[in-house]
Amino acid sequence: MGIMAVKLKAERRDDLTKSYTKQLRDKGFVPSVVYGKDKEPVTIAVENIELLKTLRDEGRNAVITLDVDKGEAVQVMLHEYQMDPLRDELIHADFYVVDMSQEMDVTVSIQLEGEPVGVSNGGVLQQPLYELQVRAKPADIPEVITVNVADLEIGDAISVGDLEKVDSYEITEDPNATIVTITPPEAEETLEPAEDGDVEPELVDQKGGQDEETTE
Repeated sequence: MGIMAVKLKAERRDDLTKSYTKQLRDKGFVPSVVYGKDKEPVTIAVENIELLKTLRDEGRNAVITLDVDKGEAVQVMLHEYQMDPLRDELIHADFYVVDMSQEMDVTVSIQLEGEPVGVSNGGVLQQPLYELQVRAKPADIPEVITVNVADLEIGDAISVGDLEKVDSYEITEDPNATIVTITPPEAEETLEPAEDGDVEPELVDQKGGQDEETTE
């Protein structure tokens, strides 16, 4: 299922002075820019709380219907944003106008589903890949890509090429890239060398040599 478009109100921002920008942030707005192919950049401001809520609820790849006052609504995606790490607030955002009929390349998060049989038997789940590169039209971009790992035994793995093909989008990641694997328990791995390298005969030989010297 693709990501649904969400609405976000925006105000035109004609005054680009630092003092006015600071006023906007103090009032809870994020100074932003809207741009796209064959489109002149437009400076706007959106509500900080509303944009953060959209990001957390809909994800980074959400298609946003940006309703700019004194202008027509445009379909955009969040391209880049800057956060204030101390205040946990957005301080700037760039929106890119999307063509709903054209495919685009995006990054989509992987979500694992199920409890692997191998983990229940003592195995360790390892996930080298947490995101996938996907090509799709904006309305067909999946919110997440779910990978069912319930049937994985110890020693099993799932690679990108193992995923089911979907008509609405294409995964452009390396098919040989490993998404998840179940490895043997670490405890067993560390015990095996100790059992193979039994040192008792060597100690007995050394003791035997010492006994012979004592006997002499």
